[in-house]
Amino acid sequence: MLMSPRTAILFNLFDGFMGHATVTARKRTVLAEPQRSRNVWLVITQIYTAQTPAEAAALAALGVDHVGVTVSARGLPGEVGMETGQAIARSLRETGARCVALTVDTDLALIEDFVAMLRPDIVHLCGDVDLVGPAQVAELRKWIDSAGIDVEIMQAIPVSGTESIELAARFASHSDWLILDSVTDDVEGIGAAGVTHDWNLSKQIVQAVEVPVILAGGLGPDNVSEAIEKVRPAGVDSLTRTNRPGPDGTFSKDLDAVVAFVKQARSTN
Repeated sequence: MLMSPRTAILFNLFDGFMGHATVTARKRTVLAEPQRSRNVWLVITQIYTAQTPAEAAALAALGVDHVGVTVSARGLPGEVGMETGQAIARSLRETGARCVALTVDTDLALIEDFVAMLRPDIVHLCGDVDLVGPAQVAELRKWIDSAGIDVEIMQAIPVSGTESIELAARFASHSDWLILDSVTDDVEGIGAAGVTHDWNLSKQIVQAVEVPVILAGGLGPDNVSEAIEKVRPAGVDSLTRTNRPGPDGTFSKDLDAVVAFVKQARSTN
């Protein structure tokens, strides 16, 4: 699996100075938390959502570590079909950025088909956590291992109250990553709300779990530094606030905003 230059730096720092990170059943080692180097808090940047291979490649060229893609036919923001999603995933394998593919499905068989067809680096589960709970994620993990597919699991946690802390701890045992996100009734699944949540809760989750945590929810160039300083996540994610609006509710990525987001994220002490 390809690893971005930024992620490689993070891995080497962590392995050299802090010891081993979490090792999954597939013997992959993932970063448990960002590390300081020359007084800079290095974090992973994750940007949703690429809608063409060219857009994905442009995001990777700007230094984005994780490029998100939404393969769906449910009316999700920036969704694309499977064929386009596959082309995006293939294009990213040549860049060093990692492909993160989002699904809101709650049927394990559909999620397995999604993973098998798309082959992303990371599958991002953001469906209803009452329907796809820790036990179902454990089943998905077992299927991925038995199928010999090199895919990591990123579980979305809706941060809406103190119950989110226990929920995150339950999912962490079966996930390679957690992503802490806001929720809205306007969009199916967890995320794409365009608003922040209680970062104090997010900070408690980061401190409570042993897997790397991505902070999402209303992050943009103007508040990502404050978010990193407050929460100290392994990475930060942006969708709505790095978009350029188009006609009829469509959008593309605002590459200037992405540049500013990445710069702010990587210059935060």
